[in-house]
Amino acid sequence: MHLTALEMEGVAPEAREKDVEEGSAKDKPDVAKSREVLVETENKNRLLYTVEDNPPWYTCVVLGLQHYLMMVESTVSIPYLLTPMMCMASTDPSRGAIASTIIFVSGIVTLLQTTFGVRLPIVQGGTHGFLGPIIAILTLMPCPSDAELDVMTPDERTELWQTRMRQVQGAICVAAVFQVVVGFTGAIGALLRWISPLVIVPTVTLIGFSLFPVAADKASSHWGISALTIILLVLFSQYLAEVGMPFFTWSRTLGFSRTNLYIFKLFPVLLAVVIAWVTCWILTATDVLPSDNHARTDLRLEMISDSPWFRFPYPCQWGFPTVSVAGVMGMMAGVLASIVESVGDYFACARLAGAPPPPKHAVNRGIWMEGLGTVLAGLWGTGSGTTSYSQNVGAIGVTKVGSRRVVQYSAMIMLLCGVVGKVGALFITIPEPIIGGIFCVVFAMITSVGLSTLQYIDLNSSRNLFVLGFSLFFGMALPMWMQRPENAEIIKTSVPVLDQVLSVLLRTSMFVGGILGLFLDNTIPGTDEERGMVLWKSQLKPSREEEGRTIAVDQSCYDLPVGMYAIERMTWTKFVPVLPTFVGWGYLKKKWGAEGKHKA
Repeated sequence: MHLTALEMEGVAPEAREKDVEEGSAKDKPDVAKSREVLVETENKNRLLYTVEDNPPWYTCVVLGLQHYLMMVESTVSIPYLLTPMMCMASTDPSRGAIASTIIFVSGIVTLLQTTFGVRLPIVQGGTHGFLGPIIAILTLMPCPSDAELDVMTPDERTELWQTRMRQVQGAICVAAVFQVVVGFTGAIGALLRWISPLVIVPTVTLIGFSLFPVAADKASSHWGISALTIILLVLFSQYLAEVGMPFFTWSRTLGFSRTNLYIFKLFPVLLAVVIAWVTCWILTATDVLPSDNHARTDLRLEMISDSPWFRFPYPCQWGFPTVSVAGVMGMMAGVLASIVESVGDYFACARLAGAPPPPKHAVNRGIWMEGLGTVLAGLWGTGSGTTSYSQNVGAIGVTKVGSRRVVQYSAMIMLLCGVVGKVGALFITIPEPIIGGIFCVVFAMITSVGLSTLQYIDLNSSRNLFVLGFSLFFGMALPMWMQRPENAEIIKTSVPVLDQVLSVLLRTSMFVGGILGLFLDNTIPGTDEERGMVLWKSQLKPSREEEGRTIAVDQSCYDLPVGMYAIERMTWTKFVPVLPTFVGWGYLKKKWGAEGKHKA
C-alpha cells in the first residue's frame, strides 16, 4: 500500500525532501519520480484480510457467523446463570426472551463500536465481570420458599423476578455513566503515557489465564468431543492453512478458470464446529452417549420449540429501572474491571488485525462507546453490561482475518438472531464440550498475544523480570485465593459497599496484574530503553525516521467513517478527546504554557 505525499497527513515537506536527498543514488530517481512516502504495511502474521479490507459479502457472512458462534454461548450463559437467582421458574419462556435480548443488544453495541467507536474488529457482548456485584445485589433479595412460590399466580411470579431485574438494570445504567464520562473526557487516553509493555503484558496475558477455568469446565463435560474439536481446529488453522482447495469460476472474457480457495485458513472454527456437532448428533441418534451427557444434541431442544418466531426487544420491557446506592457502588467494580480488560483487548486486537496500536482518541472513543453500550444493556434489561470479547480477539489470530467488515456482518447476524427467536435458540443448542474445545485454543491465543509484547522490553534486565514475574504470579494467586468459598466474606471494612467493590476488584486477575504492572513499572527506576518505552512509543507515532526515509504509520483506520472533512477544518475539534483530531492534553498544556510565557 502506498500513499502519495500529498495524501499522507502529518508528514512535513522537509521530511519528504529528506526522503529524496538522503536516499541512495540508485533509489533517488524512483523516489523523486513517485514522490511517495512509504507506509508500514509489513504483515508478519500473513493476514488474509486486514482491518480495512472488505472481503466479498458471502465470505463476510460465513466469517461473521463464525464470530457469532464464538460469542453466543458465553453471552447467553449469563442470563441462564442469573434467572434462577431472580426467582424465575425453569420453564418460564422469559428465559429465552432475556437470552434473545442480550444477543440483540450485543449486535447493536458491536455495530456502534466497530463503526463509530474504536473501529477495530472487536465483538461486544455480555460480561461476566458484572456477575459478582449482581449476585451481591440479588442475595439481598432472597427468593420465597418453594411452598410460597407454588401458590403464587403467574402475574405475581412475573412481578417477583421483574422486580429483581429492575434493581439490576438501575445499578448497571448508573454505574455505566462513570465509564461514559471516563471515555469522553479522555481520562483513559491520558493514562496511556503510563501504560507500557510491562503493563500490557500482565493485563492481556492474565485475560487468557483467568479464562482457563471456563474453558476447562466446558471441555470436561466430555473430553473426547472437546479433544476432537481441538484437533480439528489445530489441524485446519495450522497444518492445513496453506492447503488450497480447487475452485472453478467462469466469466465471459476468460471462460472457466481454476483457482485455489483456502477454506481451512478462512473457516477453521466453523468447520471444526460443524464436524464435531455432526459427530455429537450421530452419537446421540445411536444412543452411544448417556441421556444426561452434555455432548448430546437433544438436551436443549425444548428451547427451540418454546421460543417464538419473532420478538422485538425494546427498552424497559421489564419495567422502569430502580436505583440503589449500594447496587451502583458494587456495580462500579465491574465497570472498572471491564475498562482495564477492554484497553488490553484493544491493543491485542490491533496487533492481530494488522492495525497500528490505537491512538489516544481511539481508546477514548472505545471506552466511551462501551459505556453507552452498557447503558443500553441496562435499559433493555439484559442482566449484564457489555465489554470487549477476548475470545473473538483470539479468533482473529486463528483465522488470520482481521477485517472490520466481518465483525459488522456478525453484528447484523446478532440482531437477526435476537429478533428471530428460533434461530437464536438453534445456536444455543451447540453442545458444551464443542464450545470448551474452541475456548481452549482461542484463550491460548489471547495469552500468547499478551506475551508477544515482551519483544519491546529488555529481558536481560532483572528489574523487568521482577516486574513481569510478580505481576503475573500475584495477579493469579490473589484472585484464586479470593475466589475460594471460605473467603467469600473475608474483606470486612465495616462499610458493606466498599467490601463489595474490593471483593470484585481483587477477584479480577487482569485488574490485579495490570495495576501491579502499572505501579511497579512506573516507580522502580529504569531507563526508557530498558522498559521498552522507546520502541513502544515509536509504534504509537504517526511517523518515524528510518535509514534516511520517513516511514509513516497509517492511522486512518481509526478515523470516523463520516464527517472527517468538516472535523479536520474546525479548530475546536482538537479539544474533544473522542475525535481523531484530538492532540492530547499534554500537548495543549505545553502550548498554553508557552503562550503564557510569550505574553509575559
